[in-house]
Amino acid sequence: MESTHPVPWFPAWGVKFQETVDDLDEFIKKFDEFREDNRWALLAHDVVASEVHLWTAWFALKRKEMRDEMIARTPDVEILRLISGTHQIKLGFQRAGIRKGDEMAWIIYLPDLIGATNFGEIKIPRSIYSSLDEDARKLSDYLGCKIIPKRPIPKLNGLRRIGVEGIENNINNSEIEYLFLSHMSLSEL
Repeated sequence: MESTHPVPWFPAWGVKFQETVDDLDEFIKKFDEFREDNRWALLAHDVVASEVHLWTAWFALKRKEMRDEMIARTPDVEILRLISGTHQIKLGFQRAGIRKGDEMAWIIYLPDLIGATNFGEIKIPRSIYSSLDEDARKLSDYLGCKIIPKRPIPKLNGLRRIGVEGIENNINNSEIEYLFLSHMSLSEL
């Protein structure tokens, strides 16, 4: 894929923890207490490859919501499963969720946009990221995280974390992103 895509920034904020996550249960409890609803989610930092990766996962989630076909009961859990490329919720948490020892993550918001059922037909407002920025910053502050000024990029470590094996080290970012997207499709099998 090209380095620039004709999609707006996904409402995702990379965050760095003040200290590595030690008490995962306490951290998740704190996140759950402060977030406004279950459209806010936490993803492991390396499992997010790009804006297209996030929007594609989001679109798969929206289709499942509209058809009442989600495996998980809530969108925040379903996105973990989709990103992980698995049918199993527990495995989705293990692969795409934050873990003890993590130093960074993504705070994401899963927009509840209503629109066409085909990906190219949905009108995504270009302001979606900026309209949620203040809420994301408040959530980050509450969690004791610092927002980092970076957007998602494909990483080999991320592929390994979501369970892709036998990856060569000399592949380029476009190939890595393609593998993320291909692996995500496994959640449907």
